Amino acid sequence: MAAIDTGTQDLLADLDAGVLTLTLNRPEARNAMSGAMTAALADQLAKAELDAEVKVVVLTGAGKGFCAGGDVKGMDESNQGGGGNSIDGAIHRQRVNQRATAGRLFKMPKPTLAALPGPAAGAGLSLALACDMRIMASSAILTTAFARVGFSGDYGGTYFLTQLVGSAKARELYYLSERVSAEEALRLGLANWVAAPEDLAAKTREIALRLANGPTVAYRYMKENLNRAMSGEVDDCLDLEATHHVHCGQTTDHKEAARAFVDKREPVFIGR
Repeated sequence: MAAIDTGTQDLLADLDAGVLTLTLNRPEARNAMSGAMTAALADQLAKAELDAEVKVVVLTGAGKGFCAGGDVKGMDESNQGGGGNSIDGAIHRQRVNQRATAGRLFKMPKPTLAALPGPAAGAGLSLALACDMRIMASSAILTTAFARVGFSGDYGGTYFLTQLVGSAKARELYYLSERVSAEEALRLGLANWVAAPEDLAAKTREIALRLANGPTVAYRYMKENLNRAMSGEVDDCLDLEATHHVHCGQTTDHKEAARAFVDKREPVFIGR
């Protein structure tokens, strides 16, 4: 396992066997997002997208929580002290931060997996929903939380939640800010797996390694196909699938998998 210097203790990173694990590390604040954490997360995701050694990204939280979202105490201090930034500058900075974090988790051509040891709230929930898949400890909960602090929501949560559970349920969860248990999250399709708290790390590792050892090129195009299907017209999706499918048929991974099928053995993918 190789630890990576992120420039801040608010975000820990390590790369092992193709799995980049990014750990939100402010357990004393339920891993609420600080400026340093957000900047480091954006930087590490940008590097991971282009690093051939990174096959899959796992986003998790230190201690007993995933991420409480924005630092509400910090917001209150800022509100009391006044702000020197223009509203236009603040909006642009927020847009850049969102695209570099939640946006990149969703769009980067590699599988992304959120592992939730505990609560994911507000923007923390948005980050989890931006990932391709989610695994939750059975004790973890989800909540939009925004209405409780007079916010409308950020980091793409309205988009991701609507896509996953439909408009009516997303509105209910945003307006009422109710807590969603791990069991209910699994039923709704917000979680892919639920594990006992003591088994979460091992289950996450198992899934991450399966992805890291899978057909990297095929995953890249699967993700693009699936993202396009969320809002694309059917003929556009059919055409994109055809292009990607034929391209994958020329890869070493496909040829190895076809040979392994004939030989009745597991394929060994090399990512090209």
